[in-house]
Amino acid sequence: MTEVQISAVDEELIDTILAADVEFSGSLSFKKPLMIKGRMSGIIRSESELYVDEKAVVEADIQASIVSVKGSVKGDIAAKERVELFATGAVEGDVTAPKVTMETGCRFNGACRMAPAPLDAR
Repeated sequence: MTEVQISAVDEELIDTILAADVEFSGSLSFKKPLMIKGRMSGIIRSESELYVDEKAVVEADIQASIVSVKGSVKGDIAAKERVELFATGAVEGDVTAPKVTMETGCRFNGACRMAPAPLDAR
């Protein structure tokens, strides 16, 4: 079997970064790429990309265009385009997306449905 490797994102291309010392609880919605490096709990809704950095801890139900996970996510993920789990990533929850990529070494505990994920009206 071929080893899967996902390309890392250039942080210069991300509009907003929640730093490692930020803890946020509540509802988060955004229209441009966002990276979480700290802690987030609640609900995340986006028309764009969400990047969960390696040391980030997210406890939220997520809806976004693309969800890229290097850290920890506890909650369901629904992506319009794709979900990427890097080797350092861990997801505990169900994933729905037309494309799902998982690097060797990632942890995933949940159901995976490879179908278009409808996004809620904003």
